[in-house]
Amino acid sequence: MYELLKELSQLHGPCGHEQQVSSWIKDKIAPMVDEVYIDPIGNVIARKKGNKPGPSIAVTAHMDEIGFIIKKIENNGLLRFEKLGGHDDRILLAQHVQLLTISGYLHGVIGTMSAHFVKFDDPNKVRNHRQLYIDIGAKSKEEAEQLGVEIGQTVTWLPSIDYLGNKETGKLVGKAFDDRAGCAVIIEALTELQDEPFCGELIAVFTVQEEVGLRGAQVAAQQINADVAIALDTTAVSDTVEETMDQSLALGAGTGIKIMDFSLISHPAVKDKLIEIAKEQKINYQLEVFPGIGTDGGAMSLANKGVPTGVLSIPSRYAHSPVEVIDQEDLLATKHLLKHFILSLSESTAFPFVQPNRPTV
Repeated sequence: MYELLKELSQLHGPCGHEQQVSSWIKDKIAPMVDEVYIDPIGNVIARKKGNKPGPSIAVTAHMDEIGFIIKKIENNGLLRFEKLGGHDDRILLAQHVQLLTISGYLHGVIGTMSAHFVKFDDPNKVRNHRQLYIDIGAKSKEEAEQLGVEIGQTVTWLPSIDYLGNKETGKLVGKAFDDRAGCAVIIEALTELQDEPFCGELIAVFTVQEEVGLRGAQVAAQQINADVAIALDTTAVSDTVEETMDQSLALGAGTGIKIMDFSLISHPAVKDKLIEIAKEQKINYQLEVFPGIGTDGGAMSLANKGVPTGVLSIPSRYAHSPVEVIDQEDLLATKHLLKHFILSLSESTAFPFVQPNRPTV
């Protein structure tokens, strides 16, 4: 899936400005589905009917990425910005960024003082993003405007994707894996299902504005009537050496089957089914309890009268940075489990909250 993820991650699509990604995904999956459209907020919603009756399953991933928006052009040509989505101010300094103007892209950097000045500064100080600026090489406000800069234009990390170490490690590093990796999983699953019989209807939902409060998923959830939903997203692993890491999730240990996060307590019947299939198919997985994250699954679960919802998580290091890291084996494990979950559905499949074969006392 390297080439697919490369194409997706290089697209410019920060929160609320996902037009490039919406259009690309719609065109990419149109030959694979029975119906596809972009709704008024930007979500891409596609339907593919199986060859037998059965439940309706919604699979969702968000297409937006964290970014910035230009709020002021200083007289000296430097650009002030606001955040789109969650950023850590500690990692902003000296990063390469890409600004989209009506004339095309501009390459910029988030400025930082020279190391030679640190002796005159507080070296422990973390400046708020509102004190920072983007340098595009313009020497004046007029020159920045001549380059096409306007208030309200959007900025992302400079696109990049590569192997971490080399191909032998199987690990990829780049921007926007959160959650273009989930989008890639759904697209790859759709591709492989072209020649596979399955029951029911598959509804693929690629959402916008997840990073600013699951907004796209809330809108999309009201347009579909699903019997079960699976959200796909990246999740932050805890396998590095910082003292706050608890080693409960690891890169390369398999797809994450979510138990709970702050947006969702996974439906027990869906979670149990995912675990059962992973064991049957010998798919590597790890169980995820992580209250520090939320996904579109939270919004999907609250739709209509409530939708039994589970989440598959793609383990990731350095989330919300220009150097997110994922393992290709985890990506494939997530795709395999999603595909086998869809293929496991039968005409009579249901996901009751109270399961007859599980004790309640």
